[in-house]
Amino acid sequence: MSSTNRTVVVTGIGATTPLGGDSATTWEGLLAGRSGVKPLEGERFAELPVQIAATAAVDPGDVLPRPLARKLDRSAQFALIAAREAWADAGYTGPAGEDERIAPERLGSVIASGIGGVTTLLDQYDVLKEKGVRRVSPHTVPMLMPNGPSANVGLEVNARAGVHTPVSACASGAEAIGYAIEMIRSGRADVVVAGGTEAAIHPLPIAAFANMMAMSKNNDEPAKASRPYDTARDGFVLGEGAGVVILESEEHAKARGAKIYCEALGQGLSADSHHIAQPEPSGRGIASALRHLLETTDLKPSEVVHLNAHATSTPQGDVAEIKALRQVFGDDLDHVAVSATKSMTGHLLGGAGGIETVATVLALHHRLAPPTINVDDLDPEVEADIVRDEPRALPEGTIAAVNNSFGFGGHNVVLAFRSV
Repeated sequence: MSSTNRTVVVTGIGATTPLGGDSATTWEGLLAGRSGVKPLEGERFAELPVQIAATAAVDPGDVLPRPLARKLDRSAQFALIAAREAWADAGYTGPAGEDERIAPERLGSVIASGIGGVTTLLDQYDVLKEKGVRRVSPHTVPMLMPNGPSANVGLEVNARAGVHTPVSACASGAEAIGYAIEMIRSGRADVVVAGGTEAAIHPLPIAAFANMMAMSKNNDEPAKASRPYDTARDGFVLGEGAGVVILESEEHAKARGAKIYCEALGQGLSADSHHIAQPEPSGRGIASALRHLLETTDLKPSEVVHLNAHATSTPQGDVAEIKALRQVFGDDLDHVAVSATKSMTGHLLGGAGGIETVATVLALHHRLAPPTINVDDLDPEVEADIVRDEPRALPEGTIAAVNNSFGFGGHNVVLAFRSV
């Protein structure tokens, strides 16, 4: 790792998820092993093969003023709520410039979504068909843009160093955080608001995922449908929400007396080049991303004690991830407490890397690994230490954790964090 790279730290967190409307209630839900998966209500879901999802615990329309909410896609609503919490948690009292501790030109926003404003696009098309041209909202285009969440967060905090939206399917949120780390390391920014958001619980995406045989059809037992590593797993459960962190150069954070959750060490990236939707079964691409992480940071496998796995509850993907970890970490994997929090939140697609980064940061901060629920019969191919049913204490001293995110198209992103 180059000595010219600046140290990056996490100074704020925010979330709105199927387990809670903020990071504190989400964390409580994770530690309690509570499922956020519920039956979908309404006629439009009645004919679908999948009739369950992990809907947000707190509707964003109940949080944001109606005039503002009407101008934002649901994905941007979630992002703004999580970003506001993270911004306040970091100790900032207003937008950059108004809060003189950060200049607008030194502040960035990197918020990702895997699908963008899909509900706006589909709902406004219904308006066009049913009510005519004049009833289509003039806000439709800014609402459906994939960069809408990042742009609106950037406007909220007055970010001028750059507003970005990496799109890499279910790896998008993690890639956004990795990009933000590099913005600070390279000197482009001192502070970046970063994370992921998604709001795609709509009949069309659900029908499409179901027809790909990617989703669980366990409609009778929603809370047990997402079951990573279990022999009976049959696909992921769609979730919605957002997770956001405030990343900051260590120098800037210490100068303003900010609390520091942990160090953000960096990212590892790779591509499978195998299939548009299926994971590479040997874990080759994931292993490459892990090696890239180790090569570009000072992280050692021996100091990693916790992993928030991608583990979506698909038969192939869960095993490929463990194979990759074993390839790279070897026997060091035996002392890594592996948590699969999608067993409780469902899969937030582009938002997954955001909320799972929040969970990883809190795991280091509180030295507690959240449980994985619904593992009644562990798959014998999963040769790793899965934290099941109850939280587990993490060791004292300097420890590190990794957060994995992978996406359709063969995108692999791994992030690493270290205690302070």
